[in-house]
Amino acid sequence: MPVPLPAWFTSAARLRVRNPYLADGALAVAVAVPLSVPFLTSPPGHVTLLGGVLNAGSVLPLIWRRRAPFTVAVLVFSFASLVSLHHRPGQMLQYSGLVAIYTIADLGKRWQRLSFLWMILLTFPPAALLLKRNTAAEFMFTILLPLTAYLLGTLARTNRARAEAVAERAAELERGREATAARAAAEERNRIARDMHDVLAHAVSVMVVQAEAGPVVLRSDPDQAERSFDVIAEAGRSAMAELSSTLGVLKEEKDLGVRLPPPTVAALPSLLDQVRRAGLSVQLHTEGRPRPLPTGVDTAGYRIVQEALTNTLKHAETASASVRLEWAADDLVITVTDDGRCRTGGPAPYGGHGLVGIRQRAAECGGVADAGPTATGFRVSARLPLGGEHR
Repeated sequence: MPVPLPAWFTSAARLRVRNPYLADGALAVAVAVPLSVPFLTSPPGHVTLLGGVLNAGSVLPLIWRRRAPFTVAVLVFSFASLVSLHHRPGQMLQYSGLVAIYTIADLGKRWQRLSFLWMILLTFPPAALLLKRNTAAEFMFTILLPLTAYLLGTLARTNRARAEAVAERAAELERGREATAARAAAEERNRIARDMHDVLAHAVSVMVVQAEAGPVVLRSDPDQAERSFDVIAEAGRSAMAELSSTLGVLKEEKDLGVRLPPPTVAALPSLLDQVRRAGLSVQLHTEGRPRPLPTGVDTAGYRIVQEALTNTLKHAETASASVRLEWAADDLVITVTDDGRCRTGGPAPYGGHGLVGIRQRAAECGGVADAGPTATGFRVSARLPLGGEHR
């Protein structure tokens, strides 16, 4: 669990973002406080106007340290060196120089950081030994203090880069989740659209065929006319039930039990009975040993047969059709054929949204589908893998 930051730290961070000049100006004032001590404690005559100007020159540029870190660092070190040479008054510790080193290590470009690091390593030891004549302890203090400021600046830069990388990664993951959710929603809408197309096309086709036959048999065979109305009513009720189940996924219902299970290959006999009552003689042939299917493959198999028979009812002048299920070792091969001709003349049509939907359903399961005219009618075939769904 992350440790909460102090209130003063978060307030300072907000101020630095909103008004960097004000924040860095406050830092310059904080640095000026210890630098003013020699002015108050030096003996009379040891403080000069030039010394005051040089000390001020080592502090004031810090106000612009975030805008021009390299220029500010050069100015601060130039004035700090002059303060050390003039020494009226001098400084026991160049606070402004430490801030400049920290700023370069934090905000400077790579060549700027390296140039200042080499400057520290090449100039500070000779100055400490030859000019200041430091003792061993003073020498180590003079060398390690600026290197520590440089290290702290490097850590601040590294932590900021890591935080930015984490934030960018989080944003990328969020964009990925949104894209995945949008893609899943689009796929679900497409699935619902195909289901609605299959359900409505089949039900309406059955109703139209029976309604067209109704007036013909109404006087000659009232019993047949009554059966036609029964078929129309049954097709309507079945379509309403399936539509209610399909559209239920669009509602945020907690009680999933109100939805009907999706139709499966096992329900094909019931579908074929409905088609037979609509006036089409259709036979079901099964080869091989039936086996359990993944849910997506099971539903796709049912919908493919349903759409193929719906096209036969809608477009073909035919008296019979055949549905063949071949259970192979790795695939279920579905073949739907009829012996009809298109009502508009010529073979039954090859295009249409229904046939496109058949190919899409097969492809979503990792299978393939094909459709086209034959010498005696029309054929729809699909090969669905028994191993599972693939996307």
